[in-house]
Amino acid sequence: MQTLEQQAIEGDKLWPFLLRFPITAFDICLGVGIQAIMWKALASSNSASFIHGRLEISFIFWVLEVLSILIISLTYILKMIKYFEAVCQEYYHPIRVNFFFAPWISLLFLCLGLPPSMAKSLPHWLWYVLMVPILGLELKIYGQWMSRGERRLSKAGNPSNLLAVVGNFVGSWLGASMGIKEAPIFFFAVGMVHYIVVFVTLYQRLPTNENLKKELQPVFFLFVAAPSLAAIAWAKIEGSFGNGSRIAYFTALFLYLSLLIRISNSYRFSLAWWAYTVPMTSAAVATITYYGAAPSTETRILTLVLCAAATLIVVAILLMTIVRAFVLRDLFPNDTDILIISNDKKLKSNWWHNSERISGNSEKHFKFIQSQITNKNSCNGVSNSAPRDAENPSP
Repeated sequence: MQTLEQQAIEGDKLWPFLLRFPITAFDICLGVGIQAIMWKALASSNSASFIHGRLEISFIFWVLEVLSILIISLTYILKMIKYFEAVCQEYYHPIRVNFFFAPWISLLFLCLGLPPSMAKSLPHWLWYVLMVPILGLELKIYGQWMSRGERRLSKAGNPSNLLAVVGNFVGSWLGASMGIKEAPIFFFAVGMVHYIVVFVTLYQRLPTNENLKKELQPVFFLFVAAPSLAAIAWAKIEGSFGNGSRIAYFTALFLYLSLLIRISNSYRFSLAWWAYTVPMTSAAVATITYYGAAPSTETRILTLVLCAAATLIVVAILLMTIVRAFVLRDLFPNDTDILIISNDKKLKSNWWHNSERISGNSEKHFKFIQSQITNKNSCNGVSNSAPRDAENPSP
């Protein structure tokens, strides 16, 4: 049987769908879910009544999130059953590993976006159940950032690391909304400390950091998501949009404007475009909350502009995703990031013991395959398109 490496080198053969389905698809759930939260905030806020937000719109987005979580989760579970080695490769990939937080953050968004009548009956134990996997992933990944060779943040740092931080703020937001006292402050503290560390590391772009591909530039917008969600979470914990929340919000607003003027449309559509949705919508939700604390003509206009922009971008990206997935059928190209050494027969049964070897060899293995594809295409006079589509985080 032909190995995945041979298929990649030989070129155009399309892999099985499950093998091409990435963990980054959960970004769709995040983008739709936080849009439901924004419309719920508009409908519930007396100060933002001038926008005429309706709970019916929030419920539509909430139902879309439920459907997307069910479909994407079921598909990824099937991938885990049939191509478990590929899932391991995603877990040990420096970018993809951060998206393993996305399913749990999606469930937190699902709880936050519940219709008001249902949200009142959420039990406290549900919050702890959702936060335990996030805490487990953080203990593993944050530890690697501090002391793990090629996994050190100074070496493997990239904007998707911010997704590993925002779960703390979303969890704090939900926990404080449910009336839980101490635990939300714990997660907020963990998130804020690590956000500062990641922010400084990425802002410096140390020589040891690898450059991010052009197709993944939308992921930089995650710089906006963390302080926006932190502002909302701290306002919930404190009970008001005080100075702490305003500092985080103004930081997010500056980063939003800074990144907005650098948006480029020179790269083709991919799942990475979903990385725009959560930051833009979280900034809009934070602005709604800020407007309630500091009403003025300026904040009123800002609220209207950011909410309109967030809704338009989510709807546009959702429509493009549907077209590329079901009409053009090119949303999921061959995922060369999860190439595995197929002739290693012991890999599946001993995946835990082999995980360190997988982690250390995957980057070298991918670079070898990429060079082979490049050499073949250059000989044929064809541009190298496979590596360009190798990573599609969503986001």
